[in-house]
Amino acid sequence: MNIITTDEINEKMGAYAEEYVATEEKRYADKLLEVTEVLRENVSTKPIVLLSGPSGSGKTTTALRIEGILDSWGCETHTLSMDSYFIPAHENHEAYDDNGEIDYESPKRLDIALLNRHFEMLANCEEIEIPKFNFKTQTREKGKTLRRKPGEIVVIEGIHALNDEVTGKSYNFATGIYVSVRTRVQNQKGELLPPSKIRLMRRLMRDMEHRGRAPEETLDMYKSVERGENLYIMPYKHRAHFDIDTFFGYEIPVYNERLIPVFESLSQSYSGFENFQVIPEFLSELKPASQDIVPADALIREFIGGSKLEYN
Repeated sequence: MNIITTDEINEKMGAYAEEYVATEEKRYADKLLEVTEVLRENVSTKPIVLLSGPSGSGKTTTALRIEGILDSWGCETHTLSMDSYFIPAHENHEAYDDNGEIDYESPKRLDIALLNRHFEMLANCEEIEIPKFNFKTQTREKGKTLRRKPGEIVVIEGIHALNDEVTGKSYNFATGIYVSVRTRVQNQKGELLPPSKIRLMRRLMRDMEHRGRAPEETLDMYKSVERGENLYIMPYKHRAHFDIDTFFGYEIPVYNERLIPVFESLSQSYSGFENFQVIPEFLSELKPASQDIVPADALIREFIGGSKLEYN
């Protein structure tokens, strides 16, 4: 287990902030290079990459960064999101929880049969038509077509990418990657901040700035998201051939200035605040940093905005 203290972060983010950011980015980039070298070596037998991780882990950026590296080496790579394979909840009554409410984390929300058929077709270099799911209208639409050529790779990212129930049939021709926050942050009392709370900070930043979602809504969803992770994601992370830590030592200071006022307000009005008060306690020990220090292709740009990476 990697542990870094708030005092260490403050020291590194002092006079040497730019150097520290570069060091953290290089650590992540070096791990991606290690992974992509193996993917390229195994392209003839394992042309499919299944990339999984819990919400807020940085799956999208990791997938696109891997694609960029492989493309630069002349190994044409395509990235797909499993979100494209969602089906309307009303068409599948299995996608409900015990209270009769839609279980948004359930793998039953995916068209599993179509996914597995497409996995095999991609492995065999047959053309597929990728569906498109309209989240606003909760309907499926006609999408684009894709034919993988020999020597090309397809990266498929999603929270259920390593779930046996969803992708188990593809394991003979696929490589599994699991990404998440693995490093623990320790405060001055010696307490550790759970990685799930760091990922929650990421989701708060993203939801407020880019999805028009109030902080209360994001916190309300936390219990359901955590339940889904424990049921549908964590039990399958052992299937991954590679494990990538997506924590960056400089990220919490970047969230600091935006989130501290949010939690100050929540402490006065949100009924379940005590379940999340550990976050502002850690934030208070860290000096804020400007978003300007974050590179345009950095993983945390996925949450604070301004990323230069996007799906084709």
